[in-house]
Amino acid sequence: MVDLLRFDGGDGWEFQRIADALRAEIGDGIHLVGHYLPPQRQLVVQFGVSRDTVQRALRLLVADGVIESKQGIGSRVLSAQSEERQHIHTSSALPTHSGRPALGPFIAEAFEAQDVTLDVATLTSESLDTHIRLQAERVRNGDIHPESISVRLLLPAPGSTLAYPRLKDKDNTEDTRALDRLRRITRRHTESLRAALEDLQTERLVNAVDVQVRTVPFTPTFKLYLLNETQALHGLYVLTERAMRLDDGVEVEALDVLGLGATLFHYLKDQDMESQGSLFVDSAQTWFDKHWAILGADSSVQSPTTRLE
Repeated sequence: MVDLLRFDGGDGWEFQRIADALRAEIGDGIHLVGHYLPPQRQLVVQFGVSRDTVQRALRLLVADGVIESKQGIGSRVLSAQSEERQHIHTSSALPTHSGRPALGPFIAEAFEAQDVTLDVATLTSESLDTHIRLQAERVRNGDIHPESISVRLLLPAPGSTLAYPRLKDKDNTEDTRALDRLRRITRRHTESLRAALEDLQTERLVNAVDVQVRTVPFTPTFKLYLLNETQALHGLYVLTERAMRLDDGVEVEALDVLGLGATLFHYLKDQDMESQGSLFVDSAQTWFDKHWAILGADSSVQSPTTRLE
């Protein structure tokens, strides 16, 4: 018998993933309580799905009491509670709307510099894409005025056999559907964040934009954000068993990792070069630079950048 619930404008069960992603963004302080989510047309572009899929995701959030939606007005956030919140442990937390540290304010502070440098090593670029596009809108709105933006992104090599995600069934070790799903999501969001920044240069809102992507031949066991060479956010991926909807709509039991569910530890480089924060930031920057230069291979998700005179 055909399962009619699996058909969603060609997007399968993507509406559930989009609803979960929006919950995470709300929990991370990207969309504040009382504020409105981006318009549906923007969400369609952000997630690369049909408008019907976005509408189904929003209806799910309405049913759960996370948002309220009014025709012609938009979807307003009612609750910031989320199990997928990105927890950050820091001795110098930036203030947030809820009083708890979240990733958004750290990225926002980094983009308030005159020359923004962001080095990121991660399994997937999905959450980074969200934060980059949010900062791009701040530039367009005239809230911040960076003169240059440089982003280097280290991702797992497309041809690598990763430890995760994969099907839980050991008899299906050659089944790559979970990994194919990860690569599709990563490629879409990497292209999205690159386009969001390079559009700022095309529109002459930022003088110089340089976005580079390289891949390394191993499975990332942690995520690392290096912000303007002065701050580091580091978090271990947490292995978990969970149900996963594949691109063809089939639900499987998979081994995967929690990115947003993991705790990020914050380190700040200060005047004391022997302090824990300074030592970690310098060590993490050296780690990134060495992997970038020695193991990193240029990704196909690239485009040459130009500089405005």
